[in-house]
Amino acid sequence: MDATRKGDDLEEVEIDLGEPNDPGEFDIGDEAQRLWKAVPVLEEEEDIHTSAMVEISDTKPLIDVRDPRGINDCLKVTFEDVIAEPVSVRSGDRVWIWSHALFEVSRVWIYRIITAVLAIPLSVASGILFAILSCFHIWMVGPCVQAIVISTSWLQRMWSVLLDLIVRPLFLSVSRCCRGFSIHLAEE
Repeated sequence: MDATRKGDDLEEVEIDLGEPNDPGEFDIGDEAQRLWKAVPVLEEEEDIHTSAMVEISDTKPLIDVRDPRGINDCLKVTFEDVIAEPVSVRSGDRVWIWSHALFEVSRVWIYRIITAVLAIPLSVASGILFAILSCFHIWMVGPCVQAIVISTSWLQRMWSVLLDLIVRPLFLSVSRCCRGFSIHLAEE
């Protein structure tokens, strides 16, 4: 008796549920084929071909996430964000299609050319700049800020006492005086 089952991972599995006491069931050459048989899903092969097409295409976005924190969300510009024709004024369909295609292709290829020329020198310059700023912040700004915080701790305590003695009671008394007033908006 054979049972066919679809698993959670979408693989077809055939399981032999035959009686183990039946002497004719277990031939050595037949046993491996009958007990477990897994058939790979053909959809995975189709996904491989479509994903390769997406990666090759110039006008499709890349699948890899290169901006995981969303730093450059403002640069997610499409053709429809830049050029939009209202219903009252329209160009020909072929003009619209060719304009869209040329916009996307030129945007992608000009960006690739500029990054090929400028990416490595600018990344080196950015690395040097951030190394200098990090060193300056760690060794100059941080100690200076800590020295100011330590030397002005008396000023922080005096400010909190001033707030507790003058400002807080003043605002509490004003709030208690104004507590009786209420404003009701009515439509006419």
